[in-house]
Amino acid sequence: MTVLMTASPLSQPFFQHAFLAGTAIAGACGLVGYFLVLRAQVFTGDALSHVAFTGAMAALVLGADLRLGLFTATIAMALLFGALGRRARPDDVVIGSVFSWILGLGSFFITLYTTSRSTTDGTAGVSVLFGSVFGISSGGAVVDALVAAGVGLLVVLIARPLLFATLDETVAAARGVPVRLLGYGFLALAGISAAEATQAVGSLLLLGLLAAPAGAASRLTDRPYRALALSAALAVLEMWAGLFTSYAVPRVPPSFAIMTVATAVYAATFLIRRPASGPRTHTAVPTGA
Repeated sequence: MTVLMTASPLSQPFFQHAFLAGTAIAGACGLVGYFLVLRAQVFTGDALSHVAFTGAMAALVLGADLRLGLFTATIAMALLFGALGRRARPDDVVIGSVFSWILGLGSFFITLYTTSRSTTDGTAGVSVLFGSVFGISSGGAVVDALVAAGVGLLVVLIARPLLFATLDETVAAARGVPVRLLGYGFLALAGISAAEATQAVGSLLLLGLLAAPAGAASRLTDRPYRALALSAALAVLEMWAGLFTSYAVPRVPPSFAIMTVATAVYAATFLIRRPASGPRTHTAVPTGA
């Protein structure tokens, strides 16, 4: 422990893996989270946190890699929410109807896992709930970084039509924007981000990584593209701050440190007064950054 504390964190392999994966995951969550906030779909992110836990536990019960359960469950459920909603927008009533059932199913799976597989890793459930970013392997870090980078790139590519469909869905559809397809695509990206974030901060806290940076960015600027970039930047900086804090104070879990910084940043935005602006009119197609 003394060696770890005196050495530079970036010289430690476990920290390098966490830094690589955490940076990419945070950036993707910041981008996806901004549209979750803008589209009033934060409740969807909350539901996906429960789905992530249930999917991981189901995979462990079946003897599969928990990441397979994470991604399969979150993506499938996100698309199901869209299918049951209007124009691929999840309905809060639909989400609320399956919310408790999903969590109960997760409890059932963890009971099966701990009773029928007593010789396996009994801490797996805790890792899913609270994250294990410092436990990511070298290969896992590369895969997580590539997946998160892909998610971020796709969000940037669809940002303009998705923003159009978000601000004025009817006009966007009339102008030929594939509103429903965009909705499904975005929900799939949200599902992937939820699965990725679970590995970093856990299913209980992933909503904070999706919502807090985006909420702060939305309060700091009302220019959509600037807010999108700011949300990603804040998420990455908060991830870095949390990782370095946890390394410096080993008793502080990294997920707790990350969420503490994210919450503090969001709270600080209430102390910042933006200059009052005159009435603004949303154009059909956003043109400013």
